[in-house]
Amino acid sequence: MDGQSRKHSILMVSDFFFPNFGGVESHIYYLSQCLLKLGHKVVVMTHAYGKRSGVRYVTGGLKVYYVPWRPVLMQNTLPTLFMTFPIVRTILIREKISVVHGHQAFSTLCHKALMHGRTMGYKVVFTDHSLYGFADVGSIHMNKVLQFTLADIDQAICVSHTSKENTVLRSGISPEKVFMVPNAVDTAMFTPSPNRLSCDEIIIVVISRLVYRKGADLLVEVIPEVCRLYPKVRFIVGGDGPKRVRLEEMREKFSLQDRVEMLGAVPHAQVRSVLISGHIFLNSSLTEAFCIAIVEAASCGLLTVSTRVGGVPEVLPDDMIVLAEPDPEDMVRAVMKAIDILPNIDPQPMHLRMKRLYSWDDVAKRTEIVYDRAVQSSNTNLLDRLPRYLTCGAWAGKLFCIFMIINYLVWCLLEFLQPAEGIEEVPDIGPLQIQLHSVDDD
Repeated sequence: MDGQSRKHSILMVSDFFFPNFGGVESHIYYLSQCLLKLGHKVVVMTHAYGKRSGVRYVTGGLKVYYVPWRPVLMQNTLPTLFMTFPIVRTILIREKISVVHGHQAFSTLCHKALMHGRTMGYKVVFTDHSLYGFADVGSIHMNKVLQFTLADIDQAICVSHTSKENTVLRSGISPEKVFMVPNAVDTAMFTPSPNRLSCDEIIIVVISRLVYRKGADLLVEVIPEVCRLYPKVRFIVGGDGPKRVRLEEMREKFSLQDRVEMLGAVPHAQVRSVLISGHIFLNSSLTEAFCIAIVEAASCGLLTVSTRVGGVPEVLPDDMIVLAEPDPEDMVRAVMKAIDILPNIDPQPMHLRMKRLYSWDDVAKRTEIVYDRAVQSSNTNLLDRLPRYLTCGAWAGKLFCIFMIINYLVWCLLEFLQPAEGIEEVPDIGPLQIQLHSVDDD
């Protein structure tokens, strides 16, 4: 069977999935839907969200395992290492998985599933969605964990060239193993307003998690200055987070209650309705590997003003975005430039260009190539794999080898207590649409 006709059974694993909202969640969902259309089997594994626990089916027959583990910090489950092995093994065997695909470097569930999958001999792929530094304590710890995970990975994916360079430097993985596959946008969902907005009052939209990493502190300084310079400018701020208090205080301090509207958390289904109410989209992130938000805004016909960080300069053509350094004064200048060129922006052609540039179907086909490459990689036993971990550091390398040896022994114990032959496999029923059509035909 050649690479083009091979169909895979894929397990997507991350702590971040719906009903939580964010770039990683959207990426996993849309990629899974498009892979299903290509004829692959896709199953998602994540932790329980509130009362949402057990097995659920979402649009298109996508099967989701909401494993009954509770998050302890920032939607991450406890890093229990070996305790998750039994349920991960059961899902891999029951669903007849061929490729384990983990998402996001700070997802503990992702790292655990990739470790267990590699121990059992499955092909494993990792997608990195974020950028990290090298100096602070948190980044040093995360980079060492990533080095452990990627030491024995089949293939890796990054969402921008900047992200690829960052991941290679942090983890030491060979660049030949890393593919660049960007995010995309559902252009059928994010369409411009049928009626072009008047420029008598200019509305600037911000939709973001209100946290330090997303540059909420920059907004506190930029918004009052823009409002002072342009009496006819109004802001709509969507999103929630610990920095929302600072924005509320800024609004009170400068008496901008009538010019800065705070929406709070915006459900993904309502993001378009917020975007099309504005002329300019403002992104103040301090670090960003790709930024799906500016792609969604451009698809809705908004001119974007963004900080020049990470992979953001790679995302949009120069005539669709005004870039600024992550500095309040430079961002104000960028907003002023955007307001000046706003009359030349036509939302409909911008939407059509985004439709050609970014497609989830294209992302799925490029990811399919990565899966084919992973499946074609050679199989290795534990003794051949252990030297790869020794390169992770004088002490860390030996510690990682001990982890993998213990993990292998846990697998042997599980095979003895519950042989794989005794685990019932789930019958493949095919995509949900096929089933519904066959029922309608009958």
